[in-house]
Amino acid sequence: MQQAILASSKLVAFVPATDPAKAQLFYQDVLGLRLIADERPFALVFDVNGTMLRVAFVREYTPDPFTVLGWQVDEIESTVERLTAAGVSFVRYPGLNDNTPQGIWTAPSGARIAWFHDPDNNVLSVTEFPPATG
Repeated sequence: MQQAILASSKLVAFVPATDPAKAQLFYQDVLGLRLIADERPFALVFDVNGTMLRVAFVREYTPDPFTVLGWQVDEIESTVERLTAAGVSFVRYPGLNDNTPQGIWTAPSGARIAWFHDPDNNVLSVTEFPPATG
């Protein structure tokens, strides 16, 4: 049996950004995250409900086509509405969520997901998981 080397350690999340001012505006003002440290020229550090998010500054970046950061939410429709009102545009993927209300896709597991981009085109998401049964 393997040791649980990192199982009890706190997770630190990282996301790359090329423009510190745009990143701060988006993560702090649009998403409403609490800035806990401005470590320019290296990073901005946010508290995300007890998890540290380091928005790390890079000179060049090519975003990945998949989700790099996501939030579990209780009510996805109201979350999407609030983010849309804050200026967030949701991504529509052909054949997946392109003809669904608010761009929310329902996965085979019952999870409901909507995707959006940050200023560097990182794919972010919000997910509402189905209630546990049993």
